[in-house]
Amino acid sequence: MHDTILDDRSGLAIVFDGKRIPLKWHRLRRSRSDPLFDEAVLDEGLKRGASMEVDLRVLGDGGFAVLHDETLDRETDGTGRVAACTGAAIGRLHYAGGGRRVLLAEDLAARLASAHPQALLQLDMKDDFAQAGERGVARLAGLFAEHQQNLIVSGDSTELTLAIAERLPDMRRGLEPSFRLLDLYRAGRKEALAGQLESELRGPLRPHVVYLSWKLVLAADDDGIDLIRICHAHAAKVDVWTFNPARPEAGFTDAEWRDFSRLLALGADQVTTDEALALQRAHIRRSAGQAD
Repeated sequence: MHDTILDDRSGLAIVFDGKRIPLKWHRLRRSRSDPLFDEAVLDEGLKRGASMEVDLRVLGDGGFAVLHDETLDRETDGTGRVAACTGAAIGRLHYAGGGRRVLLAEDLAARLASAHPQALLQLDMKDDFAQAGERGVARLAGLFAEHQQNLIVSGDSTELTLAIAERLPDMRRGLEPSFRLLDLYRAGRKEALAGQLESELRGPLRPHVVYLSWKLVLAADDDGIDLIRICHAHAAKVDVWTFNPARPEAGFTDAEWRDFSRLLALGADQVTTDEALALQRAHIRRSAGQAD
């Protein structure tokens, strides 16, 4: 395999066999030393054209906060359920570990106004349609109507994703079938993997991107099941998640390099990582024939 090496070392992407493969910044982190959902990283990524991901939780007033958990206790200096808060209440809270205020969906929309055309922000919805309701969907439509080209929506609730897509038809759609596929795999029903994935790809969501556990992709490939090929046959790109070198400062181990190389050879279109800078650096070194 022959790789083109990127001169840019900002953790945006790698190139494999002439194909640019974005490194998606999981929860707005380019390294695990970065705080979660950092405004400075968001601003940098939008300016440079990065692929990034944030989680959104429904608030009691129909708004959304950039949080992963159902409760405030772990991620912020607040307590209680996120859904019980209003936007005003969330705006007075800070992320754990410092004075960084908790972001709202309004903050994302304001920053997207000046985003690089290539920037892509994944809105991973952590609640379902029953929790968000028409009010929440309308709030998102109002905020993001002018920025659809820079957004992709995903989540466990197909109903919510479809409702958002109906109001924002130019926003890309993401599908996360990994947990359902993993349940089949762990139950010993490997022969059902391809059919399950095919069924979801033919469903009403019609995803632009499919998010697949990288470990599942390789395990399935060992059994002769090419999950990435199935997605590509339905014109869907594949994001493999979440690939992090165990020792980022040291680069790839030989085993990590073999796994990463297999994912690229199988056709992964994007890699989700908490260590984009280290992953890019390690790939450049290995591709140039340098030992880590």
